[in-house]
Amino acid sequence: MIVVANLHKTYSTGLGKKGKKGKGKGNGKGDGNGNGDVKALNGVTFRVNKGEIHGIIGPDGAGKSTLFRILTSLLLPDEGPSKATVDGYDTVKDFRQIRQIIGYMPGRFSLYQDLTVEENLNFFATLFNTTVKENYHVIKDIYGQIEPFKKRRAGALSGGMKQKLALSCALVHRPTVLFLDEPTTGVDPVSRQEFWEILDRLSEQGITILVSTAYMDEANRCTRISLMQEGQFMATDTPKGITESYDELLWSVEGERMPALLAELRAHPDVKTAFAFGDNHHVTVRERLSVDALKEYLTGKGFNKVRVMPIEPTVEDAFMKASMEVLNGNE
Repeated sequence: MIVVANLHKTYSTGLGKKGKKGKGKGNGKGDGNGNGDVKALNGVTFRVNKGEIHGIIGPDGAGKSTLFRILTSLLLPDEGPSKATVDGYDTVKDFRQIRQIIGYMPGRFSLYQDLTVEENLNFFATLFNTTVKENYHVIKDIYGQIEPFKKRRAGALSGGMKQKLALSCALVHRPTVLFLDEPTTGVDPVSRQEFWEILDRLSEQGITILVSTAYMDEANRCTRISLMQEGQFMATDTPKGITESYDELLWSVEGERMPALLAELRAHPDVKTAFAFGDNHHVTVRERLSVDALKEYLTGKGFNKVRVMPIEPTVEDAFMKASMEVLNGNE
């Protein structure tokens, strides 16, 4: 179980109040005091239950990695009334205990690329005073897929195989909580699917999993998700609950000259938002606008082959709506 209450983290740019805004981790905006410091986490509060797969959904720079580093005791939060515990252990006071009960896959491949698959796994088992043989039952479903390559150097593995090795190393000491920071970034679709099937099985074994991703389609694989932007949690619910809370009229628009079509949609006074979404555009509109009226408007602008239809929202639609609200509120 993970419990987080009012978590804050600010990175100092070292420029002082008269310095220009510097670049740093997190959202890239100042902290509001005119000193250019970067507010990476801003009052994050949430709870992950035992055996749950909880997804943190957000773009690069949202603060996901900062959150993971604090929860794994690798980074101190700002001083104040914030609180973060993992299986009852405080991330600041009980960091030694936390490091014994968690498995962590950082955003970048961090194993020893000059060591073989087998050597990496044995090394991490030794760090936790255990052996691969003792805990083989924990990793057999994962390691079994890469065991034929156990003599191959880790740096020579494919992206999917590297992630399976990293997950095996994170599990070899039988952790109760697993932290996975964008584990499928850069991995092919088949390996992504296999990876999530592995996570489902680990969840069934009672392992608590906190996973971050920038892939919106992976949100539906989670028990619950939190939408994150600029160091804030905008919403936390089941994927179904997130989409059901979407309260806008949403239409799909498809036609020729899609970039020009998007610009024309954004210029319409009754179109509230318009975003490219795969092969079509998703638009939110005011209630007074009808499908036929929008078609007529676009035809008059030279778009003769255009299709407009009401659609059900996705998690990505909900994320875009919440992000716009946060961005507009922070201006």
